[in-house]
Amino acid sequence: MLIELQTGHARINLPARPQDHEVSHAALAIPREGSWRHIACSSEATTEDITISRWEDSRASGSHAAITPHDRYFVGIALKTTRAKLTRERQVIFDGVMPSGTFYVSAPSRQLSAQFEAPCAFLHLHISADYFPARWSPGAAEELDDLIALRDPLTAGLAKALAEQGDAAGHQFARCIGQILAMHLIRPELPRAKVNALPKWRLRRVEQHVAAHFERSISLSELASVAGLSRMHFAAQFRAATGYRPREYLLNYRIEHAQSLLTTTERPLAEIALAVGFSTQAHFSTVFKRISGQTPARWRAASKAERPDIDMLSRRRPSTDGDWIAKTAA
Repeated sequence: MLIELQTGHARINLPARPQDHEVSHAALAIPREGSWRHIACSSEATTEDITISRWEDSRASGSHAAITPHDRYFVGIALKTTRAKLTRERQVIFDGVMPSGTFYVSAPSRQLSAQFEAPCAFLHLHISADYFPARWSPGAAEELDDLIALRDPLTAGLAKALAEQGDAAGHQFARCIGQILAMHLIRPELPRAKVNALPKWRLRRVEQHVAAHFERSISLSELASVAGLSRMHFAAQFRAATGYRPREYLLNYRIEHAQSLLTTTERPLAEIALAVGFSTQAHFSTVFKRISGQTPARWRAASKAERPDIDMLSRRRPSTDGDWIAKTAA
């Protein structure tokens, strides 16, 4: 169910606290979740009007369920492209490709189940109901349930800033960005998108074709033929279903695969560029920086620098079915 948000009054309170500027990397400003939508909150965190955490899972599939606190709205923002199925009481809310930047909202005291069929990374926010209009109180929670928007640029940009800079900048930075996101969500002109315009069976055919042949040139006509549609109808329906133009989807897929190779191998950049379908290293580097914000060489160096911290955190936390494994996307 896609709904239009109404204007409301949000309260912003930014107390100046010296300790906010003294958060070390070990005391993460954006804690990682041990299981989906659950973090070990301190007594101080429970009084915050906005709490932010990060969920990452490198597994090929995973199923989860959680209930939003009675006085909070839950917002999930995809940090990388994944495939997800969201359900509530056997009603399917969303089923398909969820591009990076997609966000969804659940109202207080509502249960949501999620099934991911690809590695995923999300920023999770629990926002006090005080930020939203009074008529969206828990008693009328269904009015805000299951809002899903694809490719909202501001939300995607703010989430990316939090994911990349939140821990280094500290708790106050994360809190400010969280408040801006909350203010953005109550805008009446918040963009909405119709999802799954391309039937799921056609979409899966195209995705499988891209996965099998991404290392070579793939034309729009070829993808349209795989979907069984004309070029014009395919392009429009594919974008409505995924938020991407077909060419954008292919490039993002190639870059995600390149990131995996950069992380797990020592292959030269020129070799990786050819392996993921680029004819030259220069073109590969240009597209990689446009999508990820960094050159391939810097991204690889940053990924290697993060690995010791990830390993240390993994050893310190007991293994669970929902244990996160940090893996950078899209």
